[in-house]
Amino acid sequence: MLKRLIWFDIKTSDLQNPSVIILILANLLPIFGVIFLDWKVFPILFLYWTENVIVGIFNVLKMAMASPENGNSKAAKLSIIPFFCIHYGLFTFVHGIFVIFVFGASADGDISDPEFSSIISSLSSVGIIFGTVTLFMSHGLSFVINYIGKGEYKEAKLNSLMGQPYVRVVVLHIIIIFGGFLVVSLGSPEIAIIALIVIKLGIDILAHLRQHARGGASIIKSTISGG
Repeated sequence: MLKRLIWFDIKTSDLQNPSVIILILANLLPIFGVIFLDWKVFPILFLYWTENVIVGIFNVLKMAMASPENGNSKAAKLSIIPFFCIHYGLFTFVHGIFVIFVFGASADGDISDPEFSSIISSLSSVGIIFGTVTLFMSHGLSFVINYIGKGEYKEAKLNSLMGQPYVRVVVLHIIIIFGGFLVVSLGSPEIAIIALIVIKLGIDILAHLRQHARGGASIIKSTISGG
C-alpha cells in the first residue's frame, strides 16, 4: 500500500482527518454532476465561485472571533473587517462577472455572448443550490473543528487572516480558469472535466493540511487557504 500520494505529497493517513474527509465529500458533488447530471464547464466554475463567497463569510467570522491577545483589539476589528468585506466583496464580484461572461454563454460551455435566460436555466437545473449548501457545510465544519475546536482563534492575527482568501482566489482560480479554457477547447469531454475537478480537490486538500498544521495563524506564501 502506498504511504504517500506523491503528486501532492499527501500522506494517506492525512485522508483520515475528519475535516479532510468532509472536504473530499463536498468536492465529489461536481463529479456526480458531470456523470449523472450532464454538468459542463460553466456550472462547475460557478459553483467554485460561490465557494469564494463562502470562504469570505467564514473569514469574517474568523476575524471577529480572533483572540484579542494577539493585537486583535475591538478597534482593529471594527476597521479591518468592514474594509475586508468591501474589498473582498468587490474582488469576488468582478471574478463572478468574468466567469459568467466568459463561460456562461450556454449549458454546453460554448464561449460567446452570454444569454442570461440560458445561464439561469443552466444553474437552476444542475443543483447549484445544493452544491453551495454542501460546500458551506464543509467549510462550516472545518471552522468548528479546526478554528474553534483546536483553538486556532487563539493564535490568529487579523492581518494574516485578511490575506488568506485572496491567495486562494488568485492561485486556485488561475489554475481552474486556465483548465476551463483547455476543457472547452477540447469540446468539454467528461474525462477532462473530471480531471479538472480532481486537480482542484488535490490542491484544496494540500492547502487545507498545510494551513491547519500550523494553527491557521499565518500564510505560507507558496500555498493557498483551504477553508
